[in-house]
Amino acid sequence: MLKVHDINVFYGAIHALHDISFEVRQGEIVSLIGANGAGKSTTLNAISNLLPVSSGEIMFIGQAIRKLPACKLVERGIAQVPEGRRVFSRMTVLENLEMGAYIRKETGDINRDLDLVYGHFPILKERRKQIAGTLSGGEQQMLAMGRALMSRPKLLMMDEPSMGLAPILVQEIFDIIQQISQEGITILLVEQNAHMALTISHRAYVLETGHVVKSGLSRELLVDPDVQKAYLGT
Repeated sequence: MLKVHDINVFYGAIHALHDISFEVRQGEIVSLIGANGAGKSTTLNAISNLLPVSSGEIMFIGQAIRKLPACKLVERGIAQVPEGRRVFSRMTVLENLEMGAYIRKETGDINRDLDLVYGHFPILKERRKQIAGTLSGGEQQMLAMGRALMSRPKLLMMDEPSMGLAPILVQEIFDIIQQISQEGITILLVEQNAHMALTISHRAYVLETGHVVKSGLSRELLVDPDVQKAYLGT
């Protein structure tokens, strides 16, 4: 579904991504893991064309997308749940979800998708009239995920969904990610909690200082001594 080949990204004179290559197949959960500053979020933002890619190729369902603006990528079926949630804080929960469907016209289908989102996140239905900025961190993360789902994505890219959440909420969020995957949505997951990411994903890539240094099946990386020592605390 997604093929990233030898992309390079610069922040001014800083070479942030060095010939990054990986692929995501339809129906998979693929994780990008690594320490802070490894280039994980930069990779997602490069795919979304929120950052310019100086060289390399990005293909989505067989079509080159590197030079398409971010809004066109949403129309193609790519949605991103950004790091830090970035909900529209002065709008209600319902208005945030409706903003996720801004490219769509069919009111009936939008209402059905609202019901699907509320099925995943019942608290959002309870709080649908509440101002989003007054939600807890966990509720805002659920709202950011729900907003992305309202665009009916083929590929959902998630950037650090567990950041700042209590452990019980982290487990809940990852359970919901698995449910979304089982409904047929392909997921590219950036996550600093390597153990949780490897537990739910099919395959993973390890990033260090803008390079892919290791890749493989997640269950194999979970028992890889180098990965355990560097990212799993064992």
